[in-house]
Amino acid sequence: MTAIAAPAEQALWRDPERCYRAVASRDARFDGQFITAVRTTGIYCRPSCPALTPRQENVRFYPTAAAAQAAGFRACRRCLPDAVPGSPEWNVRADLAARAMRLIADGVVEREGVPGLARRLGYSERQLGRVLTTELGAGPLALARAHRAHSARLLIELSELPLADVAFAAGFASVRQFNDTIREVFARTPSQLRTAAAAARRRAGAAEPEAGTAGTRLSLRLPFRPPFDAAGILGFFAARAVPGVESADEHSYTRTLRLPHGAASVTLTPQDGHVRCDLQLADVRDLGAAVTRARRLLDLDADPDAVARVLGADPALAPAVAATPGIRVPGAADGAELVLRAMLGQQVSVAAARTAAARLTAALGDPVPWQDDLLLFPTAAAVAERGHEVLRGPQRRVDAILGAAAALASGDVDVHVGRDPGELRDELLALTGIGPWTADYVLMRVLGAPDVLLTGDLVLRKGAAALGIADDIPALTERAQAWRPWRSYAGMYLWRSSQA
Repeated sequence: MTAIAAPAEQALWRDPERCYRAVASRDARFDGQFITAVRTTGIYCRPSCPALTPRQENVRFYPTAAAAQAAGFRACRRCLPDAVPGSPEWNVRADLAARAMRLIADGVVEREGVPGLARRLGYSERQLGRVLTTELGAGPLALARAHRAHSARLLIELSELPLADVAFAAGFASVRQFNDTIREVFARTPSQLRTAAAAARRRAGAAEPEAGTAGTRLSLRLPFRPPFDAAGILGFFAARAVPGVESADEHSYTRTLRLPHGAASVTLTPQDGHVRCDLQLADVRDLGAAVTRARRLLDLDADPDAVARVLGADPALAPAVAATPGIRVPGAADGAELVLRAMLGQQVSVAAARTAAARLTAALGDPVPWQDDLLLFPTAAAVAERGHEVLRGPQRRVDAILGAAAALASGDVDVHVGRDPGELRDELLALTGIGPWTADYVLMRVLGAPDVLLTGDLVLRKGAAALGIADDIPALTERAQAWRPWRSYAGMYLWRSSQA
């Protein structure tokens, strides 16, 4: 069962009364869901900013930092409004604006320009600009500029790169453009930001950033909206971890990443109020993409309170929701990788799927330059060309995986976060060997689709039966209508309940 669009609701930022109540109460749950701009100071803040609450007639609300910047406001130095969880709206919505925001966060504009963004989305540049300006208060260039400013601030504060190198690594066309943007957005020069960050590290006794021939190492704090079921998502990844590519235990999750400009590795360690993200990058231009993918892996932009309100209203689900607050839907680091791993896992156990993926990676994976025992999961092209040497099992199944790999390698099927869910589902189902379960599983994990319930999954239906919910597909489908738009999260609770 694939996602069904949630009923249309007014965007939060368009409801000034509700936004102002959140600001007056300094409610951190709304951080990242809208921006508060104060016209008397020219500053924009997160809703939970600890500064004196401005008068209601002096504030304006915007959907993104880019919109506030385009209106002439600069970022608050106290609350750092760009260092907040992203809006959960980009996953709940599957419209053009939401899909564009996901691609912009992944750095597509820096790599391919606005024409590349429009091409990936299947719209003209003009239509794309018109929709984004109407929906988000800023066009694609302004949105990408805000993304570059955030990436630049991280590199300024967390690396020892020369500032000129930071400018180009963050995607700026010139050092002058970089300097002007940083001053405009943060009201400080790049060197002033670096000096302030170094002083803060010395006060905290933190280690200085590292760089060398093995790539650049950075450590970041990734915020989330509590509660956060860290044990659950780490356990999910641990059960499926492919040796060489990833590892997980009760404390952290580590994996390699194949990014646009080179390899990377990331270790994600949940801590109180944030996730520590330790990155090693072959090319610092990939910082933004790495952070975005790390956030999506752990579903850090989720709104657990909104999920709990809906799912907790079902008497059968309520005890599970109360017992495991803040459950997350695991994301994916790479679309093609997840498709192939999902196919390897069809009709076999999780352990068997892990073994098959490990064998494929050992034979066809690419090494990571700085550590001999780390590998990148094989590209679709490598699997299409040489997978027949490694894959085992019925020939029909092997042929299906090779065919899917060829379609992914050629671009006939392009699995990325900007895809329309319905169109991508149809393309996946057209491939031999991919049925509804696999297609919907890809939508849930790659696109972060929050409203997909895998009713064909036997383990999920077992969990439904354990909670006293009908386990036959028609009855479960009907019962799940009340769980919209959070059926993916309901599925995680049902999976968890099957193991109880």
